[in-house]
Amino acid sequence: MTVTNVNVRRRWKTLTLITAAVAMLAMPGQVLAGPATDQVKETVDQVLKILTDPTLKGERKAKERRAQLRRTVLERFDFSEMSKRSMGQYWKERTPDERNQFVGLFTDLLERAYVDRVEGYTGEQILYLGETADGNYSEVRTKIVTKRNQEIPIAYRLQKADSNSKWEVYDIVVEGVSLVNNYRTQFSKIIRTSSYQDLVKKMQAKVQGEEGAELGAPKSKVR
Repeated sequence: MTVTNVNVRRRWKTLTLITAAVAMLAMPGQVLAGPATDQVKETVDQVLKILTDPTLKGERKAKERRAQLRRTVLERFDFSEMSKRSMGQYWKERTPDERNQFVGLFTDLLERAYVDRVEGYTGEQILYLGETADGNYSEVRTKIVTKRNQEIPIAYRLQKADSNSKWEVYDIVVEGVSLVNNYRTQFSKIIRTSSYQDLVKKMQAKVQGEEGAELGAPKSKVR
């Protein structure tokens, strides 16, 4: 075999590899997933497994089902960081006891809202669109496709936990609306026009499911 033929074969091999790589990038539903995406998908898959488990169906199994959902969510969400970001400038004014109380209430509030939402799952398609990483921070872009082919974009914002490779969610953006920013606006208004103590009372009422209680996560416009 001549040198010329070898070079030609090498060029064709290189061209084939490049073409294959570009084709993969262009294929619908194909993304170059990173570690944050893998971990978000792992949690979402576990949630769906719980929701579709026949042994956990029905009202009699509601308590057990919700307990499993909460454990799964707690493993992936950094509620302390979400609480701090949601309080914004008022966080530094809180005492250690107040911060602990607030984190507990905010965790219960978000867990309740999240579990209520996901229990309405009826087989919608979940697509993973891509991941943008910047050091210890990453954003995982997904979308839910309803049975009516309506799309709901959801982005998970994560940060890497200290001294390990675990990624934890500190914000969720639904249709361009940040969960943290949404709550920060509500919390700031209540503290500014009333007091922090009044905010705590409203959060307690919401967690206890009192009818007409204020505060809430942003709702999707897609139906």
